[in-house]
Amino acid sequence: MRLGNQDQIIFTFINQFLQEKEMTSGPVFIYILIFGNYFAPGSGQDVTCALGYFPCGNITKCLPQLLHCNGVDDCGNQADEDNCGDNNGWSMQLDKYFANYYKMTSLHHFEAETSECLVGSVPMQCLCRGLELDCDETNLRAVPSVSSNVTLMSLQWNLIRKLPPDGFKKYHDLQKLCLQNNKIRSVSVYAFRGLYSLTKLYLSHNRITFLKPGVFEDLHRLEWLIIEDNHLNRISPLTFYGLNSLILLVLMNNVLTHLPDKPLCQHMPRLHWLDFEGNHIHNLRNLTFISCSNLTVLVMRKNKINHLNENTFAPLQKLDELDLGSNKIENLSPHVFKDLKELSQLNLSYNPIQKIQANQFDYLVKLKSLSLEGLEISNIQQRMFRPLTNLSHIYFKKFQYCGYAPHVRSCKPNTDGISSLENLLASIIQRVFVWVVSAVTCFGNIFVICMRPYIRSENKLHAMSIISLCCINLAAFIIIVFSYGSMFYSVHQSTITATEVRNQVRKEMILAKRFFFIVFTDALCWIPIFVLKFLSLLQVEIPGTITSWVVIFILPINSALNPILYTLTTRPFKEMIHQFWYNYRQRRSIDSKGSQKAYAPSFIWVEMWPLQEMTADLMKPALFKDPCELSLISQSTRLNSYS
Repeated sequence: MRLGNQDQIIFTFINQFLQEKEMTSGPVFIYILIFGNYFAPGSGQDVTCALGYFPCGNITKCLPQLLHCNGVDDCGNQADEDNCGDNNGWSMQLDKYFANYYKMTSLHHFEAETSECLVGSVPMQCLCRGLELDCDETNLRAVPSVSSNVTLMSLQWNLIRKLPPDGFKKYHDLQKLCLQNNKIRSVSVYAFRGLYSLTKLYLSHNRITFLKPGVFEDLHRLEWLIIEDNHLNRISPLTFYGLNSLILLVLMNNVLTHLPDKPLCQHMPRLHWLDFEGNHIHNLRNLTFISCSNLTVLVMRKNKINHLNENTFAPLQKLDELDLGSNKIENLSPHVFKDLKELSQLNLSYNPIQKIQANQFDYLVKLKSLSLEGLEISNIQQRMFRPLTNLSHIYFKKFQYCGYAPHVRSCKPNTDGISSLENLLASIIQRVFVWVVSAVTCFGNIFVICMRPYIRSENKLHAMSIISLCCINLAAFIIIVFSYGSMFYSVHQSTITATEVRNQVRKEMILAKRFFFIVFTDALCWIPIFVLKFLSLLQVEIPGTITSWVVIFILPINSALNPILYTLTTRPFKEMIHQFWYNYRQRRSIDSKGSQKAYAPSFIWVEMWPLQEMTADLMKPALFKDPCELSLISQSTRLNSYS
């Protein structure tokens, strides 16, 4: 928060006053409340904004929802970009339960830190500092034997395949054990026996398939247990027997297909954080969380959950975050969230949910963040979100949905439907060429519109081809390719067998090649589009940059080049250019002699593709009484014979 001069003076005065006076905690707390309210954004003046608008801090200016948290200082005092971070849910819980603990332990650790090794026996390849042992990436195949006073042992990135019984029995002072990125498959039921002081155990990125009941029996002080990226396929409540102090349990990216139909937390009464992301869990049973009354964060994203029983979350009355994103949930029971009165963050994104009950979120009175990304909500209405008076962040699939939650300050995506500079035109090359392509497209189409009235087409096949190019799609593309291919083949056969009409066939070959060129250029433009569409149907992730280049350079190329291509390359256009040039030379010749008057030629040209023989009527002298026009026609005929 930025303080003005007056605010700074008051703030300095309070600081001096509190330093000079020995005050009890009660009055201090009262003063903090009073002046906290004074400095709070918007408290200086009671700014009232219309629905869908939000104040710019403590100034009398309101901005629409669209302009808040968009990365631009629209208020002028940064108020519209303050407090935009969504730190609800696990982030808030992490601060609440672990920040103070880390602050105290890190301070104590800093005071006691020393570069001298205090461990009596250290393997040659390991490093030692104080009572901490670092044996990372030393190709160890077994747990090394060191002095019993070690407090931290890091054995990451080694070749350990199993943890035998009593491997850590003598390390009664060990507080942190890191075994990530080994090849551990087998863990003895007595592997961690004797680790009475252990608070953090990391077993991530190994090959563990099963943990026997009682394996953690002696770990009464363990607070963190991380078993991420293993091959665990089943667990039971007895697996966690003895973990009376456990706060955080992470079982991400394993192969669990179901959770036990028994109270999971019966041996973990203090558990606050439970993470099952990236497993294969199909459903949540009613008894699973019955003993998890202290749970504040539950992450179930990227599983295969397809149904939620109405009482599944009933015991979780202290739950602060529930993440159910990227599952297979199709329907939500009307009262599935009725007991989650403390919930502040809910993620339902990327589920095949099509309809949401109008009163689905009525019970979530403290909800601050709601994620509905990837959901096509056919029955969306303001009634769904109106009871969520504390909601500060909401996430939709479409920016149009933000209109149904106008009281929420931060709504994503906050766009007006036009691709932003960052998404589509991030590159300077793209920004330049989008104007180049647009200019060529406009110029080409205007040029053709102006020129076509002077070109009368008598070749119906050519006219139909031009018309067909206005509605290119896959079916038409296939038909055109087949038709033109047949024509090309037919003309090619005629060339071989019908020598008596060689001149006519030569013209038809030119026509066929022209058609082939048309189809080929169209194919080059549209095949990438078809490929991208096909890949998207297969749910292949396509980088956004590829889409940008396709949209700018490939998609509009037909519109930009075809009008010019099909006009400038025609024989009538070439003939017209020749006649303009001939007329220009004639006028210069006449002007130099000063004895004759030049006549402007007719601007009505006959488009014949390939060039057909002039009809007898057009060649009659009666139609061209002026000798200049007669000479122009004869000259045009001679030029055509050369071309």
